[in-house]
Amino acid sequence: MHIALLILLLLLLVFGPQWWAQYTFRRYAGESPRIPGTGGELARHLLDQYGMTDVAVEKTEQGGDHYDPEGRAVRLSPDNYDHKSLTAVAVAAHEVGHAIQHQRKEPKLALRHRLVKLAQTTQQLGAGAMFLLPVALAITRAPSAGLVMGAIGLGSMASATLVHLVTLPVELDASFGKALPILNAGHYIQPGDEPAVRRVLRAAAWTYVAGSLASLLNLARWLAFLRRA
Repeated sequence: MHIALLILLLLLLVFGPQWWAQYTFRRYAGESPRIPGTGGELARHLLDQYGMTDVAVEKTEQGGDHYDPEGRAVRLSPDNYDHKSLTAVAVAAHEVGHAIQHQRKEPKLALRHRLVKLAQTTQQLGAGAMFLLPVALAITRAPSAGLVMGAIGLGSMASATLVHLVTLPVELDASFGKALPILNAGHYIQPGDEPAVRRVLRAAAWTYVAGSLASLLNLARWLAFLRRA
């Protein structure tokens, strides 16, 4: 009973935020005649309005909705690029919010970009360390070597989640410091739609963290392996 409860709590911790974010996006993804343009059209309009004519708006099948500071592009999934929905305009405005942060050279965005790259590197190192763990044990036949490799692997994987938590204020600023005021001031949404848009923007801000938490499932798998080893 206790084991089943622990497994349930782990699944809720790992997948709950991701499920909630995806549910929120789907809930408000229906076409609405009240919305004047698609997410792609709104992103282009807002970028031009803020003098970022050099920033592209692209439809992408991979990587999800994001702003690429190196490629200077706002990239939107097909649903958000092509559709006139609350989800589409909220997500588009959120990603433009990141472009505004970049344009203004806000230090938090630069820090976030560096930390996300660090998270990707540490995850790769962690995966490599855990992959080599059985080899190290077989060669050295020393449990201490396995513990060191395991600690490196587990620590690097966990650090990626911590990095995304640290960058959460940047995401919240893109949603509520940039996107929501822009949508309200420009009358791109109706007053009655603001509560729904707030939910979508909150989900957009937590997307990175939700995806990172899902990677914690690998930690549980490796911990189970180490207990058997």
